[in-house]
Amino acid sequence: MKSEKPVIVVSNRKAEFEYFLTERYEAGLVLSGTEIKSIRNHEAGLNEAYCMFMNGELFVRGMHIAHYKEGTYNNHDEKRDRKLLLNKNEIKKLLLKVKDKGTTIIPVKLYFNERSFIKLEIAIARGKKKVDKRNSIKEKDQKREAKRSLKGMD
Repeated sequence: MKSEKPVIVVSNRKAEFEYFLTERYEAGLVLSGTEIKSIRNHEAGLNEAYCMFMNGELFVRGMHIAHYKEGTYNNHDEKRDRKLLLNKNEIKKLLLKVKDKGTTIIPVKLYFNERSFIKLEIAIARGKKKVDKRNSIKEKDQKREAKRSLKGMD
């Protein structure tokens, strides 16, 4: 059987700049039909999204999925809370980690796996301070300069 690379629909590029990402998990999503069609059209956003616990279940809040153009009265609410599908052990681990001060759970990527199911990659995150953000910018610039110099040598 041929293993395909997952197709990334949306990624939260600011997440790595704003947070230290420690552990990552793959979660399924409870979605309606029009939401899936909008995601297939790459009309989704993770910029303001975060995860929270309600009644022992994990939900993603603030994730934007645009209205499906051909959807009628069955269309979905764009920013509704969506339930994440994880097993009990993962939920317990995440709940313990979030109880620490300064940690949160944020969505990083929304993608189709090899079986064409929509998955959300979530990560346990701790906020960066201004100094840390400056250091990450400096590291990016140094890497970029190193690539340019290597490219110029060819």
